[in-house]
Amino acid sequence: MAASMNEADTCRTTILPKLKNSGWEDDAITEQYVLTPGRIVPVGSQHTRKAGLRPDYVLFIRQNIQIAVMEAKADYANAADGLAQAMRYAEMLGVKFAYANNGKKIIEHDFITGLERDLSEFPTPDELWGRLQGTLNLPTQQDKTDALTAYSEQVGGKTPRYYQMIAINRVVNAVLGGQKRILLTMATGTGKTFVAFQIAWRLWKSGRKKRILFLADRNVLIDQAKDRTFVPMGQALHKLQGKVSALRTAHLEKYDKTIDNTTAGWWAEYELSLGKLFCHSFPK
Repeated sequence: MAASMNEADTCRTTILPKLKNSGWEDDAITEQYVLTPGRIVPVGSQHTRKAGLRPDYVLFIRQNIQIAVMEAKADYANAADGLAQAMRYAEMLGVKFAYANNGKKIIEHDFITGLERDLSEFPTPDELWGRLQGTLNLPTQQDKTDALTAYSEQVGGKTPRYYQMIAINRVVNAVLGGQKRILLTMATGTGKTFVAFQIAWRLWKSGRKKRILFLADRNVLIDQAKDRTFVPMGQALHKLQGKVSALRTAHLEKYDKTIDNTTAGWWAEYELSLGKLFCHSFPK
């Protein structure tokens, strides 16, 4: 009789090989994905950190575009014991497929259909992407291709947090699906400018939006965006300061200037307008 394997052994000897046999490459598999590092709790003059939230596996269809979560169990444990946790993580990440696996049995929960089923093999990346596309309102093949446009990544740069990825992916998909007006609400300090940049970058690099306007209510926020967050856009970037450059495709401006009657003409020229901390309605 073969010796029982603990969870780590099951992952190494059974689960990972099965994922790779189904076409999941190393860069599409993230083990012990950090959702939250754990709350810091003061203890006298010191502190301790509680356990964070870390799914055993998160599967990506493309860079920063998650599609499934899986919880692993030891081979002597019941695979179903991990499904509730996998579903909790899937809901946090906004993905539609949750799996539990003990190396012998794979259980899938599909949030699209609400069904659970036992599987002998993992679905392939193409199979999951095909099942997901029906929920995204992407009518053409080009829409589906552009929905997978890569994020901007710089050496030593920021990596999007999980909630930022959800926001970016949902807004990009909504724009590709034809939605004209979108309200994205995020708390102070959660990275609204970074999210706005990644949305602009993905739509700009895919060629779907060629003229972009970023608005904020203070010059300091415009300057921070121009000098830091939006820097990867390079020479395409331009702070308006009362003048529109026909040679630049990404412009930054204070929102109060866009409601001046003298600027109403050039407003309509932008294909994508992103506003931060504005309280007035955009001109029609």
